[in-house]
Amino acid sequence: MLMRMSTLFVRTLREDPSDAEVPSHRLLVRAGYIRRAAPGIYTWLPLGLKVLAKVEGIIREEMDAIGAQEVSFPALLPREPYEATNRWTEYGDGIFRLKDRKDADYLLGPTHEEMFTLLVKDMYSSYKDLPLSLYQVQTKYRDEARPRAGLLRGREFIMKDSYSFDVDDAGLDAAYQRHRDAYVRIFDRLGFDYVIVKATAGAMGGSKSEEFLANAAVGEDTYVRCTNCDYAANVEAVQVRPPAATSYDEVPAAHAEDTPDTPTIDSLVDHLNAAFPRADRPWTAGDTLKNVMVVLKHPDGTREPLAIGLPGDREVDQKRLEGQLEPIEVEAMDEAEFAKHPALVKGYIGPGALGEGNDAGGSSGIRYLLDPRVAEGTRWVTGADEPGRHVIDLVAGRDFTGDGTIEAAEVRDGDACPNCSDGTLESARGIEMGHVFQLGRKYAEALDLKVLDENGKLVTVTMGSYGVGVSRAVAAIAEDTLDDIGLCWPREIAPADVHVVAAGKDQAVFDAAEALVADLMAAGVDVIYDDRAGKISPGVKFKDAELIGVPTIVTVGRGVADPANRVIEVKDRRTGDRQEVALDGAADVIRAIVTG
Repeated sequence: MLMRMSTLFVRTLREDPSDAEVPSHRLLVRAGYIRRAAPGIYTWLPLGLKVLAKVEGIIREEMDAIGAQEVSFPALLPREPYEATNRWTEYGDGIFRLKDRKDADYLLGPTHEEMFTLLVKDMYSSYKDLPLSLYQVQTKYRDEARPRAGLLRGREFIMKDSYSFDVDDAGLDAAYQRHRDAYVRIFDRLGFDYVIVKATAGAMGGSKSEEFLANAAVGEDTYVRCTNCDYAANVEAVQVRPPAATSYDEVPAAHAEDTPDTPTIDSLVDHLNAAFPRADRPWTAGDTLKNVMVVLKHPDGTREPLAIGLPGDREVDQKRLEGQLEPIEVEAMDEAEFAKHPALVKGYIGPGALGEGNDAGGSSGIRYLLDPRVAEGTRWVTGADEPGRHVIDLVAGRDFTGDGTIEAAEVRDGDACPNCSDGTLESARGIEMGHVFQLGRKYAEALDLKVLDENGKLVTVTMGSYGVGVSRAVAAIAEDTLDDIGLCWPREIAPADVHVVAAGKDQAVFDAAEALVADLMAAGVDVIYDDRAGKISPGVKFKDAELIGVPTIVTVGRGVADPANRVIEVKDRRTGDRQEVALDGAADVIRAIVTG
């Protein structure tokens, strides 16, 4: 296909858009691929649609190759299926809701588990119909509170979501592996650096779960990898290896001491080292037990206080905490909430005032969850539930217990690997590009998706869910491949194979460029041809070509004026390497470059 710059619906910009936060956003707007319509909502222009279509094409090829079949659901969905799975409530403010003229409730689809499940229920009833995999490439809608980074976090986005349906768990395992292998091929072809990490399923439910993250400094997801083994996980999915239970027979009885003016961990540690020095080593923040108070906002509007006990040298990671509790939202406990619980002494809160089953000492009855490091036999200094006093030698399992454990503490570089005994963790940032997980029977049970097995017995179907961020992939690829002067697309998804620039005012230059373009098109090469004449200088054309980022740039200029040695310049956009090529036969040379 030929795109002429003189008529192409594009307007390149020399200045960055004011609202652009990351490089891909800046360059996709400047190069004329997208335009902002509203916060988190973008219009795709012709160049952008070319790239988007190629990404979709790769995804479809690989999904079709594993036997998945494409369907397409509406974006406007009825309330009832989402009521059946409780997600109408669980999504809270995260979805767009609307009513029709008859006052019936609808939503703009954020994801389509319910619709896929009901479609299969409507059409299939026997184990002979399974296994089955269905997918769609479709626009989704989520009411992001803070849309940012262009296509990376929007309120309207394009996603490929697919679902597998099997009679048993063995079938689900096989479907999961097929999809995982297909994703590896998809992301290899898309041409950016990525990593596969262990993940949580979150509000979607399910068990086994992995994410495909594009390595990017601007990524919102933090993941960790081991320095020794192949372990890699999203921080929400990291599970701390708790210390082994230790004997506390020789530990003195817990004793409360005056610790005036020590409402912070640092002030407490300083006081301990001054007033109660240890014989073996100085006290550290890791010897203290910090009890952090938060409030859980349930999707139905109810609010619940929660206490989290963790070592004093750690902070609660909000994202990890919300990842364990999703779809519940979490906020810090404010003064008004503290006032409702007089047993809580701010700055000196201890286990004695916490726990649902704790009736002693005017307990608040607040649920108390512990970090896995607070294991049986571990010894702590913590609040005595009195102003200016702390308890020393408080032993977990002997003197206090929690109502359960929670993985909410920050994960730090240098932490021990949960998977091996010799490695430590190091962190990196990424953009979530794909997610594969085993839903199991959550949605099938909620919507009564059952089939007759080979014995004529009704069994609940088990499901897998597999998503790819299609529009997000465009930004992630751009982010991974751009440079200081513009976009730099991998060949398989570039909007064209070659960008031909007619650099000069002589008609001979334009005649030669037209002839070359015709030869390239005849050879099956897609071309952007900068045929703009008049006041458009060669410098402007070169800058636009570099900004747009097609992998091969061909300059037809003064070199065609010499009848004895008519040459053009062929430049590799990614490496900057240039070569002169004879105009006669140039189309064959360029086609060879394009086809590799």
